[in-house]
Amino acid sequence: MSSYFAARNNSNLFISFVTITAIFVFASASSSATGTRPRPFNKIYAFGDSFTDTGNTKSISGPSGFGYVSNSPYGSTFFHHSTNRYSDGRLVIDFVAEALSLPYLPPYRNLKGNNASSGVNFAVAGSTAINHAFFVENNLTLDRTPESIKTQLLWFRSFLESRGYCKGAASEDCRAAFDDALVWVGEIGANDYAYSVGSTVPSDTIRELAITSFTEFLQSLLKMGAKYVVVQGLPLTGCLPLAMSLAPEDDRDDIGCVKSVNKQSNTHNAVLQAKLQGLRTQFPQAVIAFTDYWNAYRTVMKNPTKFGFTEKFKACCGTGTGPYNFDAFSTCGTPSATVCKNPSQYINWDGVHLTEAMYKVVSNMFLNGTLTHPPFSYLLDRKNRVG
Repeated sequence: MSSYFAARNNSNLFISFVTITAIFVFASASSSATGTRPRPFNKIYAFGDSFTDTGNTKSISGPSGFGYVSNSPYGSTFFHHSTNRYSDGRLVIDFVAEALSLPYLPPYRNLKGNNASSGVNFAVAGSTAINHAFFVENNLTLDRTPESIKTQLLWFRSFLESRGYCKGAASEDCRAAFDDALVWVGEIGANDYAYSVGSTVPSDTIRELAITSFTEFLQSLLKMGAKYVVVQGLPLTGCLPLAMSLAPEDDRDDIGCVKSVNKQSNTHNAVLQAKLQGLRTQFPQAVIAFTDYWNAYRTVMKNPTKFGFTEKFKACCGTGTGPYNFDAFSTCGTPSATVCKNPSQYINWDGVHLTEAMYKVVSNMFLNGTLTHPPFSYLLDRKNRVG
């Protein structure tokens, strides 16, 4: 990895070569049905929260205020029915699967037969980086989701054991499970901050505990044998209608979002990236990429019409009260909620989660743009050359 970063700083030609190679790899993946060339990855293992969950959560188990994901109009744009995704359609992880010519990932809690051959999604809506016990001990009752990122790791280990991997005590027993596998870790940590709002627990404490726990999670995956890992950073959480409706009017940044909350997410990402650099040194055989969700979101907010958006702040689906079409006590999926006519023109879907259109835009920035470090094209090229 260190040699890559040196090349990145000193040669634009190298980036061009990698990009061309990656395009070739993607073209090869698209033609894999003919048997001319294998896909770069044959499976994806995904982790995260509601931004990545493809069905591990249903209405009855949804996080506080968002317990209606099984209801219409969730899923209405693409699937035409609810798939228990917190959006009107596809998520970032769905666009990743499409780009790699793989099926959409089945949720771990709903595995059927052999539908796990192309990967599994372990992400859970409402999930935290810090273990659930911390929130219980500190009487932070907004966290009613007991599954943290460590729970997802336990599920993953159990899944691998059920497939004949990881039977022994040595971590090497898991390595075969990561052959041709991409590990995609969606954003995690935003809920940790949200559940502590209004409490006496400082945000600095949340950040330290969340990143420590998350780093341990990544270390476990890397020790098990993960070779290609993508980690999403936190988005502009201060631009979500939930945050906008709670913050005072004088707490705004240059793009009209909640300044203190966006600063909190940005600081979290900076600390996380430093931890990732340490993991790259500890595990030089692995490629660990960081997707800059914060700047991807900000790029859209600064020039929304460039990406086809006409509404930056209002939720497409919600109760039509106030400037954000958002009421925490009557969210999307409830009888009183309404949905906009053109979700593709909205950035936000339900007050906390994004529309399929927004997920598609940021996915393109991650997969084909400059907001993944090192670039996703480098990861694909490395997989193509090294395996």
